[in-house]
Amino acid sequence: MAQQCFGLSDEGTEDAVYDSQAIPCFIGIDLNREAVPDATTLLRFRHLLEEHHLTESIFNAINAHLADRGLFLREGTVVDTTLIAASSSTKNKEGKRDSEMHQTKKGNQWHFGMKAHIGVDAQSGLVHTLIGTAANVHDVTQAQALLHGDETDVLGDAGYQSVEKREENLELPVTWHMRCALPSVKHCLKRKWAN
Repeated sequence: MAQQCFGLSDEGTEDAVYDSQAIPCFIGIDLNREAVPDATTLLRFRHLLEEHHLTESIFNAINAHLADRGLFLREGTVVDTTLIAASSSTKNKEGKRDSEMHQTKKGNQWHFGMKAHIGVDAQSGLVHTLIGTAANVHDVTQAQALLHGDETDVLGDAGYQSVEKREENLELPVTWHMRCALPSVKHCLKRKWAN
């Protein structure tokens, strides 16, 4: 979790545990008595989680815990997408690019990798839904899958324009606010829920 919060590589996570006083405390390691997991151990652990499909279970358990504590207000969802870069190099054993990764153009720049489509509770800012796709999958096609079903309002940026006209979204009982620039989401929410 610390690795994800700070966007660290496996090696960076190992170094951060030694360099920080807060991170060992957060992950529950006493440096006087225990060894720090090295980068290879972290990689193997992540692969075990993926192999046994445990990441989704852990994500769902955390969200259930947060919901039990009343931290999800569930009235609104903010949808957004972020690009996750991957190496486009073919200098590997197979001599090929990763077949699950694709390229996409954002602005005037090309990116190779995948996308994380994210649904966030509009009031708390806590992530409730996460979907990974190839980078060439358009944001608007994943909008419905990012909803939990209890919201009345959905906010997003220009990547979701015309989402309300898509066949799969016509019957949804939500109001779409898709031209709202994401930095001003809190302003949009204050206007909407101030009444």
